[in-house]
Amino acid sequence: MISKNALLSAAGLALALSNNVAAADWPEFRGSNAQGQSEATNLPLTWSPTAGIAWKAAVAGVGWSSPVVIGERIYLTSALPIGGVEDPKADRSLHALALDAATGKPVWDVEIFTATSPRMHRKNSHASPTPVYEEGKLYVHFGHLGTACLDAATGKTIWATQEFAYSPVHGAGSSPVLFEDLLIFSADAEKDPKVIAIDKTTGKQRWAFARQSEAKKKFSFCTPLLIDVNGQKQLISPGSGVVNALNPKDGTEIWRCDYAEGYSVVPRPVYAHGMVFVSSSYDKPVLKAIKVDGKGDVTETHVAWTIDKAVPHNPSMAVIGDELYFVADNGILTCADAKTGQIHYSERCTGPISASLLVADGKLYLQDEKGLGVVVKPGKTFEILAQNDLGERSLASYAVIGSDLLIRTEGNLYRIKK
Repeated sequence: MISKNALLSAAGLALALSNNVAAADWPEFRGSNAQGQSEATNLPLTWSPTAGIAWKAAVAGVGWSSPVVIGERIYLTSALPIGGVEDPKADRSLHALALDAATGKPVWDVEIFTATSPRMHRKNSHASPTPVYEEGKLYVHFGHLGTACLDAATGKTIWATQEFAYSPVHGAGSSPVLFEDLLIFSADAEKDPKVIAIDKTTGKQRWAFARQSEAKKKFSFCTPLLIDVNGQKQLISPGSGVVNALNPKDGTEIWRCDYAEGYSVVPRPVYAHGMVFVSSSYDKPVLKAIKVDGKGDVTETHVAWTIDKAVPHNPSMAVIGDELYFVADNGILTCADAKTGQIHYSERCTGPISASLLVADGKLYLQDEKGLGVVVKPGKTFEILAQNDLGERSLASYAVIGSDLLIRTEGNLYRIKK
């Protein structure tokens, strides 16, 4: 870690960020299309702790936010124990940091907030939400602990707010999304769950949607997905017991679909073939394919099909052509027809897994909790192309940089090359 007031190097200045996000950048959770898909080619197939490593950078503290990539900069968040001694009960210093993509060396590192003895689930961290980048600004979100807008070149705070504190269960997990002049995030608390939109230039609230469902447990951790339906934007926002489609401009509800007692919802939705695919998560997840052209309560009218076996509690799904891929937390990978729900296969692929799927270079990438990266050939027949074990605990999802992969483990960030 470098000091808060460290100056940018001459090399860093030469790599000054443009105001536009290139197609090859990875500006938010699950990439430029927010659905875990990359247009990159010539990606690595095999790697190990001693092979295929462009660099390995130690990242202090604990954090499961996924990397964000803009040009030659990589952004992360992390939570450092105040006092320097790692302890699950330690007070935390919440940091955002930028790394040089060519070397992995730190460019800047700043403290944003502190947190006093916050509660945390063993599979979560105080820095799990992934930042989002737009036009020279980095928006970092720590859920109930606060949200801030930073100058992406220097790390300087433009605004910061802790106005939207709530009582969490197991910490925070939902990453923010940007829409026009709004920064939107889920606040699915123990009580009174909401979706909140704040002004991205000031951090002040613009609207809040009160989520209502019959679920007994109200807390969830899902990152919303923005989609376009016949020229109208919809914010697809799953929570406990219900998925809501909202007008992102004002937070009004377009449609809703109930799924009974589902709670602690994590997987980000995916959208294809006129449907969104969502998981009801805990305790027994059900996958629903929901047509998005409805109005009001569509629970009985717009569910095209459902699957209730080997459905994920945590990993987000992916679509390749007509096939929908999803991996259960126990490592069973399923390929189903996205239009009908017909299952082509359901096979053991990894160990326990939380990270979301990545589609890139004509392949499907999975990363399990013990650090095993598995590469699968897309298609209706199950075929593993490679198994790559880093041997380090890993809950964060992949990011793509150029023709390389970024993998965050418990103590390091790896750039994997071919």
